[in-house]
Amino acid sequence: MSPPKDDPPDHSPTNKMPAAVVASATTNKLPRRGTTPPPLPTVRAGTMIAEDPTKMSGKYAFGDLLGRGGMGEVLVAHDRQIGRDVAVKRLRAGSPAEDEIARFLREARIQARLDHPAIVPVYELARDEVGRPYFSMKRVAGKTLVQVLQVGTRQRMLRAFADVCRAIDFAHSRGIVHRDLKPANIVLGEFGEIYVLDWGVARVLGDAAGLVTADIDTIEGTAPADQTLGTPGYMAPEQIDDPEVTRAADIYSLGAILFEILAGEPFHPVETALESTRASTLSTSPAARRAERGIPPELDALCSVMLSKKASVRPTARWCADHVEQYLDGDRDLAHRRTMANELVWSARASLDAGRRPEAMRTASRALALDASAEGAAELVTMLMLDPPKTPPEELREALRNSDAIYISRHAKAAIPGYVLIALFLPLIVLNGVLDWTIVLAAVASAFGMAFAAWQLVRQPARSFAWMVVYALGNSLVLILLGRLGGAFTFVPALVSYITASVITYPAFLERSWVLIAVMAGGFLLPFGLELGGVIDKTWELREHGILIRGNAMELGGPSGLATVLLASVATVVMAGIQCAVLGRANRDAQHKLVTLAWHLRQLLPAPSPPVRPSAPAR
Repeated sequence: MSPPKDDPPDHSPTNKMPAAVVASATTNKLPRRGTTPPPLPTVRAGTMIAEDPTKMSGKYAFGDLLGRGGMGEVLVAHDRQIGRDVAVKRLRAGSPAEDEIARFLREARIQARLDHPAIVPVYELARDEVGRPYFSMKRVAGKTLVQVLQVGTRQRMLRAFADVCRAIDFAHSRGIVHRDLKPANIVLGEFGEIYVLDWGVARVLGDAAGLVTADIDTIEGTAPADQTLGTPGYMAPEQIDDPEVTRAADIYSLGAILFEILAGEPFHPVETALESTRASTLSTSPAARRAERGIPPELDALCSVMLSKKASVRPTARWCADHVEQYLDGDRDLAHRRTMANELVWSARASLDAGRRPEAMRTASRALALDASAEGAAELVTMLMLDPPKTPPEELREALRNSDAIYISRHAKAAIPGYVLIALFLPLIVLNGVLDWTIVLAAVASAFGMAFAAWQLVRQPARSFAWMVVYALGNSLVLILLGRLGGAFTFVPALVSYITASVITYPAFLERSWVLIAVMAGGFLLPFGLELGGVIDKTWELREHGILIRGNAMELGGPSGLATVLLASVATVVMAGIQCAVLGRANRDAQHKLVTLAWHLRQLLPAPSPPVRPSAPAR
């Protein structure tokens, strides 16, 4: 019901009011209309101090708004009679519906009867001057787990998680299921205390002794048909369609919280949490999702079993708390760790046989982490690290492609000076005398063209095989023109060998080397065939005591011709030496890096046991 128009105004603070504003709420004996309201308490530096509790009829003086939910709000208040600050939760609506009142009272009764250090105690349950119910409780100071997840250490959060499991175990022993466990409902106090908040949608099972619940109604019958009781992303799959869940639903929620602590991210994607929970297709292992975080195997296994789709498989809250505390205290069951390690070795072998090499590597590594002496674990890890797979996975193939690109770029960059050097022979050609400017200019242009093609390889190493074949044809054209320029039997054979040896190291030709060999051999032999067929003039002639070599585009007579041939031959040797040195150093560095990496990896593995020598027979 709405309050009468002549009732005293409500002085409860809103978000827009300053923190120092307080108001009086009479809960025991209301002053009669027309009388002077009780005096306000003195406010000093944000703390409310009651002047004289024996002269005040109002019990609480309200302060700031601490939080607001769907139907209720929590305010800080000062208990004038006792002289302490408390938190008061009340309904927001001026005229709440009967089902809202029932649910509100139900929450207060459940929370009040769970007497545990991690559950906020309820001091009083009553109604205000207009009939709205409220209850006062301990004022909690601290940060929610949502805030601590961003900055807290794993050890601190795991200890808090163990305390939460203890509180939920206590509630379960009293027949209460929370149904809305999530980081936002867990508070870490300033002095190490832990609190589990918001028992508004808790379910009473009524199957435990020691807690009277006959006066606490079920919430299922009062909730709207389309309302989900719980928070998507943390609620169990069975809770989505049926709110009448068992204690196992809380274990799933605790598992989702543990997953977030270990993996540093929510178990279910926030945007599709409900759909992801229904599908239940995600891996329940935080170590599988975030292998780089070094998640302990014991906690990884615990998290997986807590997030099991089958409610009957999930453990109790006490079992979870015990295992987390055992990990924190360093009390690790060695026999159990050896058993887990052996199981992981077999699982790794099965994954390897099924072609899931990355999974096998991770599983075998976890086996070694559990037990360094696990039979077969070290050998399996060594084999996986040092022996490449026959069919590399896509991720590895991408890494290899990137490595090839780096090599192609470096190799092409080293080839550019050679092409430019060929073009720079133009002044010497002019000095000797030009017989055919068409061939001379074509040779110079082709050399610059190949330098430009090599630069394109530097900029974009990932090229198709057809592009690389055209690149090889360009090199063959350069050789043909050089052969016409100064004769096919001068420096050209050496240049053919050098260019073939250089270009064949490109990854595109390593598997199909015959293509490049055919192109380069064809470029060298084609002019001979055309000359023998009379299509073009010969650059050579067989004589009684040797071969006469002549150039069709450049004069080769005299000292300048000899100097040109010698200089071209020396330049070929120098270019070949420089480029081979660059490639050789790159190959040596890569080999040394691989050997060094293998050596370091071996240091991570346990040393093999020395062979046992048979003892000599007794004499």
